[in-house]
Amino acid sequence: MAPIPLESEQAAEDYLEHWIEAGHAGEMEYLKRRNEGDRLLRSSLQAAFPWARSVVVCAANYNSAAPRSIDPAPEAAGWIARYAFSGKLGEAGTTTAATDYHEVLLARLRVLEAKLKDWLGPIEMRSYVDTGPIVERAYAHAAGIGWTGKNTCILNQKLGSWLFLGVIVTAYQLAPEERHATLPSDRCGNCRRCIEACPTDALIAPYRMDASRCIAYLTIEKRGPVPEPLRAGVGRQVFGCDICQDVCPWNRRAPVTGDADFRARPELVNPALSWLAELDARGFNRVFNGSPVKRTKLKGMRRNVAIAMGNSHQPRYLPKLREWADGEDDGVREAARWAIEQIEVRAKTG
Repeated sequence: MAPIPLESEQAAEDYLEHWIEAGHAGEMEYLKRRNEGDRLLRSSLQAAFPWARSVVVCAANYNSAAPRSIDPAPEAAGWIARYAFSGKLGEAGTTTAATDYHEVLLARLRVLEAKLKDWLGPIEMRSYVDTGPIVERAYAHAAGIGWTGKNTCILNQKLGSWLFLGVIVTAYQLAPEERHATLPSDRCGNCRRCIEACPTDALIAPYRMDASRCIAYLTIEKRGPVPEPLRAGVGRQVFGCDICQDVCPWNRRAPVTGDADFRARPELVNPALSWLAELDARGFNRVFNGSPVKRTKLKGMRRNVAIAMGNSHQPRYLPKLREWADGEDDGVREAARWAIEQIEVRAKTG
């Protein structure tokens, strides 16, 4: 449990204001929400919850026994971010259904919330998993879970960065003697692997990200066409991106989770672009029902697959791309036309 770090809130508020003014939030309007006093909700927990006095922070390991995105892969395979290709382990030892960490962890937090109320009394509490106006990593650091790495992810010396974070905001005022966490030291040192590995230069400086350039943003949050200068950098990523974590030395020995809700679904690890391209609305819902991938919607997936096809430079994708190039959706149509050009130019130049 971590207290509200009031001593650093003004600096955080100033940083967030400048970050948004610089356009680094892209189209993520939820990051720009303000309270009645015109303060950014995410600049201070008490800007959103005036009653808040402390935060319970929980972390869950989602690292699976699956290849990394930077490892050798089958020809023309796409990539779905590690956190999104998980499924629930069935009785036969195989994954039987998609799982969404938001729902899985929120259910667990609410069990903990009920126990806290039994212990502390009927005080105000709210539980969130990536859905509330709170910068979880700031409180994860204050609670001793890890430090914020140069890739802006929370890093733990033993667990690496494959961590889901969940929080319970409470009205409980911690006494000084009740706070036991030791603030973790920054152990990134002189390493710049995450910065140098980012294909779209989203990590504009150590500990600073331009989210509008991040592949995760471009393939999930961005609606409509992906900016043309960034399409080549998207590579084969069709939902999210793991590159800055895959190259991190602290993840070399990250343990594989034993959590039955976060096992890799084999069909979603290095999925064939041709298979993803053939999914219609019913097929998309069947494969991704209950998965975070539903967030990008079918048209978003097709746009991303078209870009990955263009980056593969393989002529066999031209029939599908030509079909999409005459479609109604702007994002898919523009991505398909761009991909066709990439493939045809490569074919001419050898």
